[in-house]
Amino acid sequence: MTKSSSIRRRFSPRAAAAFAIATALLTVPFAAQAQTLGYAPMQPQIYPQDQTTYSRGYAEEPQAADEDAALPDRLRKQIVSFDRSEPAGTIVIDTGNTFLYYVLGNGRAIRYGVGVGREGFTWAGVQTVTRKAEWPDWHPPAEMIARQPYLPRFVAGGPGNPLGARAMYLGSSEYRIHGTNDPTTIGKFVSSGCIRLTNEDVSDLFSRVTVGTKVVVLPKNAPIMAKGSDPVRKRAVVTTMPSGRQALNTTTSAVN
Repeated sequence: MTKSSSIRRRFSPRAAAAFAIATALLTVPFAAQAQTLGYAPMQPQIYPQDQTTYSRGYAEEPQAADEDAALPDRLRKQIVSFDRSEPAGTIVIDTGNTFLYYVLGNGRAIRYGVGVGREGFTWAGVQTVTRKAEWPDWHPPAEMIARQPYLPRFVAGGPGNPLGARAMYLGSSEYRIHGTNDPTTIGKFVSSGCIRLTNEDVSDLFSRVTVGTKVVVLPKNAPIMAKGSDPVRKRAVVTTMPSGRQALNTTTSAVN
């Protein structure tokens, strides 16, 4: 009788219930236990860069979206008549009309829609391409950070980088012809002086351009002699380029 009472005391209703719950939990898989207890099993986190391919060797290059299809007709890549005297292989930027021309020769050029410098940040002059980079990193210069201290000090190359898929560096300045992570800015005056194209278009231009390519940037109010969907206009006088300002947006709305 005493032994039986001792067993009942050791296994009170509360203890018995706890023992039953513990036994049941031991038979449930770990993930189910975690959900029962209010925890979710940890999953590996995948970042956008992990799903892209870069030509720098640590991943594949991402497939280019058909960004041109979203552009107005006038800003889509097209071959047009071109009556300026620059030789084949030259880049001419019509700032006022937000066009970039890659001269093919024989009176023709490939025309791309571009985004250019906003008010107070446009420039004009003649430069050469001194460096090319695929999926470049971005280091905002001190001058830009002074104007916009909230900017990051470094952005690794990838789809979220404001330099986009390709960059062509102009002379020793901080200006570039580059892609963008915001194709809605094409055709607008948005940057601090750099020339931006869609990633699809900048990749196409990049494949044609070599280091040493001449780049002619026309003043905002200067006409250019070109035909196609454009009227024939007079040739512009090219002025010298002022000291450089970096043109970039982490996202366009943040920097403007």
